[in-house]
Amino acid sequence: MSLTADVKDELARLKVDKLSARKAEVAATLRFAGGLHIIAGRPVVEAEVDAGITARRLRQAIHEVYGHTSEVIVVSGGGLRRGNRYVVRVVAGGEQLARQTGLLDNRGRPVRGLPPHVVNSTIADAVAAWRGAFLAHGSLTEPGRSSALEVTCPGPEAALALVGAARRLGIQAKAREVRGIDRVVIRDGDAISAMLTRMGAHDAVMAWEERRMRREVRGTANRLANFDDANLRRSAQAAVAAGARVERAFEILGEEMPDHLRQAGRLRLEHKQASLEELGQLSDPQLTKDAVAGRIRRLLAMADKRAGELGIPDTESNLTQDMLDM
Repeated sequence: MSLTADVKDELARLKVDKLSARKAEVAATLRFAGGLHIIAGRPVVEAEVDAGITARRLRQAIHEVYGHTSEVIVVSGGGLRRGNRYVVRVVAGGEQLARQTGLLDNRGRPVRGLPPHVVNSTIADAVAAWRGAFLAHGSLTEPGRSSALEVTCPGPEAALALVGAARRLGIQAKAREVRGIDRVVIRDGDAISAMLTRMGAHDAVMAWEERRMRREVRGTANRLANFDDANLRRSAQAAVAAGARVERAFEILGEEMPDHLRQAGRLRLEHKQASLEELGQLSDPQLTKDAVAGRIRRLLAMADKRAGELGIPDTESNLTQDMLDM
């Protein structure tokens, strides 16, 4: 199953004993998955969810907490929607349930956000509201640069209420509108883990953290490999360029150079792609890479000075773009 399906399956099996938390979860599920409709002149409460186990949990809670019976209608997937959808419908007592769950206020007006008894209640109820909203319309993407825990909302008021509930839990969530659809999004990896843990998806958060860690380790390894490759390319380019300059230095100076500089220059010519450290190890006696670099630097400086006196091209005249692009 996908991460989203794993989380919803675990949350739908979670046992909650506190009555106010169960009420908050039912209210949020109904608010984010459907709401109040008028069918044949009668108020009907409906909630459409994407998992059969979620529908069974909602139906059981409506019966045990509020005493209403409901039916489940299976809608086959088609077009852009894959998989079945499950509609939990309460016809008899629909208006009463709407008032009990806060879909309607005391004057019978629709509530656009979450009901006050959920917004102003305990931390446990805020957690339950998030659990209900996620079961209704939540999703969790794979860890990575674009990872997110997201809930699609029925309107901006519901989105702001959900952001406020997350703030009460010490978790930062943001409301945003994308192509006319309101969403609440949590992007920070630690915040996602915290919310999953709060909602009760303990197995899912362990799986998510494992994938997150594996991705971070792979990303670090790739960055290090790219860094090493870049360093190797730069070192090889510098060695080839230095070899070309040394070759020109020999042409300019001929026999007019000290033996120790000549030795360093020959090492560079004979091993054009070797590093300075490797040249030092090839020297007899062995030299440090700083000693090799210093001798080659003095050789080139001597040749450039001599070229200036003679009015001829210096050591850099041997360099070509092909050498630097190797």
